[in-house]
Amino acid sequence: MLQTILLVAIIIVAISLTGVVLLQRSEGGALGMGGGPSGFMTARGAGNLLTVITWWLAAILFALTIGLTVVGNMDRASVSVIDANAVGSLATQPQTQQQPAQPQPAAPARPAAPSLDDLEASLPSAAAHTPAPAPASPPAQ
Repeated sequence: MLQTILLVAIIIVAISLTGVVLLQRSEGGALGMGGGPSGFMTARGAGNLLTVITWWLAAILFALTIGLTVVGNMDRASVSVIDANAVGSLATQPQTQQQPAQPQPAAPARPAAPSLDDLEASLPSAAAHTPAPAPASPPAQ
């Protein structure tokens, strides 16, 4: 229940933060836009107010996300995997369920994939492939 409330609050703050950032005046002049006196909330005081609201919304967003992380991890076990007592208790636990011995599978007659030995056996030997003798003399013209 608390996670749902925090998640809804995060969504509302994120949308509000996006809106406040988009209302602010552009200082960079990207692509030749922004920076002019025409527009919504151009007074210096309004710019300072939007900056302060942006900082507060960002701080609230960070606090809510950290809170959601803490609340989400509350139901987890508090025992560490590398805790010495936990490792010792796991090592000394008797094995209650013994698995029956599995019969060894019979070795296959042929391997599943051909090996290099199979390839060498299937190729004719190098002695059978002797090059043809060169002609004794060049043909007469």
